[in-house]
Amino acid sequence: MNRGPLFLVATLAALPASFACAPAADTPMPEAYGNPITGEGLPNPAPTVVRNWGTLPEGRTWGTTAGIDIDPTDGHIWAYERCGAGSFGAGAPVTCETNPVAPIFKFHRETGEILANFGADLFVTPHGIHADPDGNVWVTDFQGNDDGTRGHQVWKFSPDGEVLLTLGVAGQPGSAPGQFNQPNDVITGPDGSIYVADGHNGQNANPSEGSTGRIIKFTPEGEYVTEWGQIGVRHGEFRTPHALAFDSRGRLWVADRGNHRIEIFDQDGNYLESRYLYGRISGLFITADDMVYAIDSESSPGNHPNWLNGVRIGHVDEDRIVGFIPPFERESRVYQGTAGEGVAVDADGNVYAAEGPNSLEWAGGAFTKYVAGG
Repeated sequence: MNRGPLFLVATLAALPASFACAPAADTPMPEAYGNPITGEGLPNPAPTVVRNWGTLPEGRTWGTTAGIDIDPTDGHIWAYERCGAGSFGAGAPVTCETNPVAPIFKFHRETGEILANFGADLFVTPHGIHADPDGNVWVTDFQGNDDGTRGHQVWKFSPDGEVLLTLGVAGQPGSAPGQFNQPNDVITGPDGSIYVADGHNGQNANPSEGSTGRIIKFTPEGEYVTEWGQIGVRHGEFRTPHALAFDSRGRLWVADRGNHRIEIFDQDGNYLESRYLYGRISGLFITADDMVYAIDSESSPGNHPNWLNGVRIGHVDEDRIVGFIPPFERESRVYQGTAGEGVAVDADGNVYAAEGPNSLEWAGGAFTKYVAGG
């Protein structure tokens, strides 16, 4: 019902002083906010772009990737590339099985020089990567092979490539304890417990039978403890839990990509809160001072219109974006661009992106370095 302008004037006059439109003369103005959707008005803390970063062994061609991390022991870069594969999924012409070169790399963070390279003839399609406090490296293999003998596993390697532990049943996807169905990411918690984000294709409109969307917890020795989640939109449910990170309080952050949000849990799987301003997130990294870096590689005209790809930055305490690293231009994603899937930040504030199937061509290589400062 339209009550007219007199009613509006009377209503405004009756509001308490705290609702006044103009602040008092001695009240500081609130901090300016940028646009979290387009990145407009937000500062870029790492504006210098180094394309095709990192060294590749002679005779090899960069493939796609989705994972990159910082070694806590020396600050160098752990990452992988998919053995020259330009895309992933059923029927992909190149995998780490058909081209059994070593996909896992350690790069010098300043020069991009190869410090380690291993993992040949073990994987189908690497997906998540995590460097633990001892310098060991964990990698998920989210795709199975046609023979049912490889994939759907988590691997733990020593810093020099020795296999220390495997989780999952090789080549046999499933939802039973001890099985995975397209594991996306892995991380170790403050007490050494292992957490696996399982279920890649749950973001699809009609996920295939047996698809999962869950977080599975194991002891440091790899014994099953518990799990939580299923495909869905409620808190504690997921449509592709694509990446994991811990903050300084020991809270587990999950990039719930298909639901365009981050879900936050305690270490027992109890839901705590969510974040909604980071886009359709593929990768997460939380720095020692609790700054969140979330990379959006999947927002497109068909699934998340208007949201620009790129790296959104905020503090763990609130759902607010305070920085933005823009994407590469891409005409098929007009006004949205294209960016990588994995993200990591070194001690100097340099940001590293792992370029996935949507961005590899436009980035020009598997890894991009965004240099901090001028």
